[in-house]
Amino acid sequence: MRTEQRAFKQVDVFTSVPYRGNPVAVVLDAAAMSTEEMQVVANWTNLSETTFVLPPTDPAADYLVRIFTPDVELPFAGHPTIGTCHAWLESGGTPKNPDRIVQECGAGLIPLRTTTVGGATRLAFAAPPLTRSGPVDEADLVDVCKVLQVSRDEILDAQWADNGPGWLAVMLADAEAVLALEPNFSAVDSYDIGVVGPHPIGVVGRGPAEPDGPALEVRAFFRAGGQPAEDPVTGSLNAALAQWLLPTGAVSAPYVAAQGTAMGRAGRVFVEELDGDIWVGGDAVTCVDGQVRIG
Repeated sequence: MRTEQRAFKQVDVFTSVPYRGNPVAVVLDAAAMSTEEMQVVANWTNLSETTFVLPPTDPAADYLVRIFTPDVELPFAGHPTIGTCHAWLESGGTPKNPDRIVQECGAGLIPLRTTTVGGATRLAFAAPPLTRSGPVDEADLVDVCKVLQVSRDEILDAQWADNGPGWLAVMLADAEAVLALEPNFSAVDSYDIGVVGPHPIGVVGRGPAEPDGPALEVRAFFRAGGQPAEDPVTGSLNAALAQWLLPTGAVSAPYVAAQGTAMGRAGRVFVEELDGDIWVGGDAVTCVDGQVRIG
């Protein structure tokens, strides 16, 4: 039986303080691994996502990443994108363009950029295009209300926000309403629901950044492999929410979204608009650094 050691990191994303964000496992130098091996490792780590770094197939990319939940492979996910890039840079990865890192994944080429904040490096990715947007049918909103245990009139607006993960996004009156949710995970068989509500400071034109406080409170509920869960901090959802809410004027950039509060986390997602693109950024910190045995 083939047994090999691969460099391995576990990175906490959307936080600068260990154990307050959303972790992702990253297996570096995974070129020799089969899809089946990747899925086994992802199932074992039991994190929302585990990523595997390979040489790029597109000459414009710096590296290729494959992203797995414990059950399936995803074309794109936000916190694994930032966590993988953080791990790749920390392990000695050098981008072809010093001003831009390009990640290749199932959703195509995802540009990332770095900024220095308080002496630390913050990464941000360009929000990929939505593959599904637009209004949500009333029948779907009935199911959403069952899961969230809210009345229909408590949902102020709703939008499909699919950029890989098939988010159905809804807006409630305020952050307090979002944090008060006690979802009934057994209400329907499947869902990927993103919920957003404004903080009092999060009004049009304010565009706050820490320490003024977050503009939005976000929660993400999903059901994968039959198991219900809440995601601590979700890059893909925040990217999709920005693509929905910024054009409507519901919020203005730059802004900060808080997520994970209801789970005892302190995730912060930093959203900006630059040259027509929406950038979704966050801090990252390595919590585990070593090797994983494959085979």
